[in-house]
Amino acid sequence: MSCSGETVETDNEFIQIKPVILNQLKKAKYGVSDHSTVELCHWTKKSFRNEGDCYKHKFYGISTHRCMEFSPAGMFCENRCVYCWRPMEFYSAMKMPPEKVAPPEVILSNLMEERERLIMGHYGDVKSDRKKIDESLLPSHYAISLSGEPTMYPQLPELIKYLKQLPATKSVFLVTNGQEPEMLERLQDEDALPTQLYLSTNAPNEEVFRLVNRPKYKDAWERWNSSLDLLSRLNTRTVLRVTLIRGYNNNDQLIPEYYRLFNHGNVHFIEIKSYMHIGRSTNRLERSDMLDMSEVRHFANALIREDEMYSVMDESEISRIVVLQNQKRVTNRWISSYSNTN
Repeated sequence: MSCSGETVETDNEFIQIKPVILNQLKKAKYGVSDHSTVELCHWTKKSFRNEGDCYKHKFYGISTHRCMEFSPAGMFCENRCVYCWRPMEFYSAMKMPPEKVAPPEVILSNLMEERERLIMGHYGDVKSDRKKIDESLLPSHYAISLSGEPTMYPQLPELIKYLKQLPATKSVFLVTNGQEPEMLERLQDEDALPTQLYLSTNAPNEEVFRLVNRPKYKDAWERWNSSLDLLSRLNTRTVLRVTLIRGYNNNDQLIPEYYRLFNHGNVHFIEIKSYMHIGRSTNRLERSDMLDMSEVRHFANALIREDEMYSVMDESEISRIVVLQNQKRVTNRWISSYSNTN
């Protein structure tokens, strides 16, 4: 098979990221193995210096410096979201041939080495907390997100089960755009659900959905709604992540439509956040397209006024995010293990 765009297949057994893209990813401080990517996020680096933790720590108790953010589908995605800060311009292929993907144990072994290489340089920073850096070498939390769409990876159930059986693992988060509902069903059927499942939710109707997400599938809105329906029934913690962009999807008139979706999804948490003007998104959007924290609070409070199903649980001003908690499907906000919930 020949793939144009982000990937090429060589004599190697697994899909390989095209060399020119590989070089750009490495310059951006990504670790790469075959079709998978890993990175040390901004908050991990700040945590090494005791300069703060990411909102996942504030909201759910996740240890920032022991979080490994990676993707098994680094250069594959079905959408071209206008707000994406990843190098999506290099995405093209819409499928990952099952016979050409690396198995979970290969992905994790190689990406752990890549991540360790990225961490090593921080030992030379006199402001870094050496104990934290030592601890970071053995992740306790895995965030399957980063670049690309992880549900396109055919062995995702095996990957999540592999992560869960590692002795140090306390939690596994998965972020999806909702374009592969069949994979979400597989995760349920194969007892491979993550600790917490995020569905990107950036539009209350199909018109706004296509404006913001720029999907490649003709039935993308239907696919997304199938995923939303699944979230209402899956036996794990569920979250809708709403990214608000000024002039695209933050109009107050859309709030009743948003609420109808939220009510149907019946998720445990809703994270409402502003678009952030960083990375590749700066080529498509303006800094003025970010919302102020006061505007994020306004949107969250307007949703609450629609019904008492959700209430404000917490917020992070530096990340411009407010999190709502479902009062009719309550679960403990703090994560102590990867056991599923109702």
